[in-house]
Amino acid sequence: MSDFVTIAFTPLEEARSAARRPAAAGGTETLVVFVGADLRPAAAVAEILGAASASLAAGAAAAAFKGKAKTALDLLAPPGLGFGRLLVVGTEAKPGAAPDGTEMVSLGGFVMGKLRDGAKATVVLDLPGGTTPQAAADFAQGLQLRAYRFDRYKTKKKDDEEKREPAAVTLAVADVAAVRERAAASAGVADGVELARTLVNEPPNVLYPVEFARRAAELSRLGVEVEILDIPALERLKMGALLGVGQGSAHESRVVVMRWNGGGGGRPPVAFVGKGVTFDTGGISIKGAAGMEDMKGDMAGAACVVGLMHALAARKAKVDAVGVIGLVENMPDGKAQRPGDIVTSMSGQTIEIINTDAEGRLVLADALWYVQERFKPRFMIDLATLTGAILVALASEHAGLFSNDDELAERLGAAGRATGEKVWRLPLTPNYDKLIDSKFADMKNTGGRHAGSITAAQFLQRFTNDTPWVHLDIAGTGMGAPSDDVNQSWGSGWGVRLLDRLVADHYEG
Repeated sequence: MSDFVTIAFTPLEEARSAARRPAAAGGTETLVVFVGADLRPAAAVAEILGAASASLAAGAAAAAFKGKAKTALDLLAPPGLGFGRLLVVGTEAKPGAAPDGTEMVSLGGFVMGKLRDGAKATVVLDLPGGTTPQAAADFAQGLQLRAYRFDRYKTKKKDDEEKREPAAVTLAVADVAAVRERAAASAGVADGVELARTLVNEPPNVLYPVEFARRAAELSRLGVEVEILDIPALERLKMGALLGVGQGSAHESRVVVMRWNGGGGGRPPVAFVGKGVTFDTGGISIKGAAGMEDMKGDMAGAACVVGLMHALAARKAKVDAVGVIGLVENMPDGKAQRPGDIVTSMSGQTIEIINTDAEGRLVLADALWYVQERFKPRFMIDLATLTGAILVALASEHAGLFSNDDELAERLGAAGRATGEKVWRLPLTPNYDKLIDSKFADMKNTGGRHAGSITAAQFLQRFTNDTPWVHLDIAGTGMGAPSDDVNQSWGSGWGVRLLDRLVADHYEG
C-alpha cells in the first residue's frame, strides 16, 4: 500500500450524487473529468456536469483550451456542481478509440501531477473512447507511481511541506468490482516499483550489503522464501569473483536468494539476477570525484529484482520464480583487489583483473553460475547498471539488451513496448568475444574502450552455458533517468513493470 496516495473506487452514480450536493459541501475537493476531440466528454461525464458544461465551454474558450492530450484546464468549480475545483483533462480520444495500457498509466501520472499533496479528488474515469476495467486499473497505477517521493531525510521543510499527507483519490467507474480486482494486482506491482525506487535512493551509509539483505528478507511477509548467504557460505561455494570485489570494504558481502513458489512446482523456475554494488568507488582504479555520489545507485539491478519479487508475490503470480542478488561494496583499502590480480570464479574459470572498476560483471559471473547450476531455470535475466558505454549508445531512452535466445529477447521487447520500459537489442558475436581473452588467465574483466557494453555482455555469456539468457544494461534507465509522467524520482524502479509483464504474458499458469 502506498504511503503517498490512497485510491478508492465508487460507482459512477455516486459521482452524479456528489455533483448535485450543495457547493459548500464540496469544500476544496477536486472533480476531474476528461474530454476528447472537440472538447467532447463521454455521456456519463456530460450528465454529471449538467448545467456546468456551459461554464466549462466558456472557460475553455477563455483559456484557448483545445483538449489536446496531456493538457489541463483548471477552474473554480461552476456554481451548483458540488465541488470546489474542476480539473478538465484532454485526451484527444475519439469514440471507439480507447487508450492502451501505457497511455492510461501515463494519464494517471499526469493527473496526479496536477493534484496537490493531501488533495481530495474524485476522478470520473469515463473517457470518450471508452474505459475498460483494466484501463481503470492502469490509470490507478499511474496515480500511485507519480505520487511517490523520497524525502525521509529532510528535517527542514518549507511551510507548505510541513504537513504533507497522502492524497485521497476516488475513481468513479462503471464496474467497481471488476476494476477493484484488477487494481489490486496493479497496485502490487506499483508497490514493487516503489520498493525498488527507495532502495536506489537510500544513502550508502544506510544501505550497505548486510542492510540490503535484511530488507530483502522482509519479503518473507508476502510468502517469499529468503535465504541469505554470508561470507563462509560464499567461500564454500568458491565465489572468488564476487568476493574479490568486496574484499576491500569494511562491509561484508552477501548473496540473497529469493523464491516465490506460485506455480505449483511443475516446471523449472524463471530466474532473475541483479547486480547489487551498494557503493562503487571504482576500487584501486578509483573513479573521479565528480558525480561519484551517484554510485550509491550501482545496485539498481538488485533493487529491481527485489521489487519484482515483491510484485509477483503481492499479486499472487502463478509462477515459480527465483531472484538472486549479489551485494558488495567496492572500496580501495589495503585489502582491495588490484589490477593484475587473477581470481577464480565459482565456475572454475579464471579472470585477470585489468580494471577494478569493471566490478559488476564479476559479481554477476558468480551469481549467474550459481543460479544455472542450482536451479536449472527456464531462463535467466540479469539486470545491472553495468557500463557507461550504454549511455553513450542509448542515453536513457532504452536499456541495452543482449541475449543468446531470440524468442526471449522478442518477448522482452514486446513487454517493453507494453509498459513503456523500452529495450534495444545489441549484438553478441565471437569477434567481440575475442576482445576479452587474456594472456594470463581464461579471460580478462574488460576488453578496453571500444564496444564496452558488448564486451561486458560477452563476459557474462561465458557463465550462462546453454541456459536461455538476457542481460539488461540499465545504467541509463535505473538511476538519474529524466523525469516523466509516472516518475519524478532519481531512483526509477525501472524494470519491475517490464519483467512482471513478461511473466504475466508468457510464463504463468
